[in-house]
Amino acid sequence: MSKMSHINVIEKYEEHRAAIDHLLSSILSCFADEKLFEKSQNDLSEILESLCAYYPFVSLLYLLDSSGKQTCKNVYGNQFKHHTKTGMGADRAKRPYYLLAMNSNDVVVTDPYLSSIRRELCLSASIKVVNDEGAVKGIIVLDVDLGLLLTFLTGDSHRTHFEPYFKAIYSSIVIGLFIVVLLLLYLAGKECWMVLETIFSRTEENKLLPFGVVIYLTLALAIFDLGKTTLEEEVLLYKDILRHSSTRRTITRFISAIIIAVSIEALLMIFKSALQESGEFMIQAVWVILAAGFLLLCLAIYVYLGSKAEVILVKNRTPEK
Repeated sequence: MSKMSHINVIEKYEEHRAAIDHLLSSILSCFADEKLFEKSQNDLSEILESLCAYYPFVSLLYLLDSSGKQTCKNVYGNQFKHHTKTGMGADRAKRPYYLLAMNSNDVVVTDPYLSSIRRELCLSASIKVVNDEGAVKGIIVLDVDLGLLLTFLTGDSHRTHFEPYFKAIYSSIVIGLFIVVLLLLYLAGKECWMVLETIFSRTEENKLLPFGVVIYLTLALAIFDLGKTTLEEEVLLYKDILRHSSTRRTITRFISAIIIAVSIEALLMIFKSALQESGEFMIQAVWVILAAGFLLLCLAIYVYLGSKAEVILVKNRTPEK
């Protein structure tokens, strides 16, 4: 299980956009006060540290004056403790969070954009602060890591701590499967050598001898496909366990590998029956083919019903406009 790609983050953001806007609005509204502009850099750091204790996805805090000039150094969250505190006097008058805040009396949240510090997707929430006379005192800007925010909202924070251990276990299993594949390929090579020896020595020909090579290769193919699927699904690719399509994709790939292996085995049994001219394995081959067809039918029904169920779930989560 890898971390979310930018596409995954944006898709989940669109799904939880309303909840994200409400959360950031409530956070920023709690400490938005004109007295914040009178505090020192150390006081601002203490405020952000206390905020990060509750909301670990908070990345950055800074203040702007009414013209868009930054009036303090960047106050970094726990993710950027070792970064140099810069930004004092920077002109941010053309940034979306400044323009949106100046045209609104509420907390505004930007669309996702790529952070210049970590190259990860983030959001900026900002609010305009006015004094008692109604003049603009300044803008408070709060940057958050979008990936961490989504993890926080979906309750996936604890699982991410165990993810490296899960990857290590899955990787060990995959290595074991690949070792078995190499062993099967070695046995297939030995069988192939025996076939060649039989041909060149002109001894009595055994028609079933080449099938040993095919059987070993088929088993190696099936096990390799199983290991490859496990490696991709559980180690290399990101899989959202809360999304039905991810689980359906994994099950589909596993069952597909089994269906291919079973179908090849049925084909081998038919060939054996044809070569022996006795029909000994024909009935068994027919049953195996029927089993493969039944598995394929069940897989088709599962994929169809799963996709229909997910459409209904997404539709029920989407608020009507």
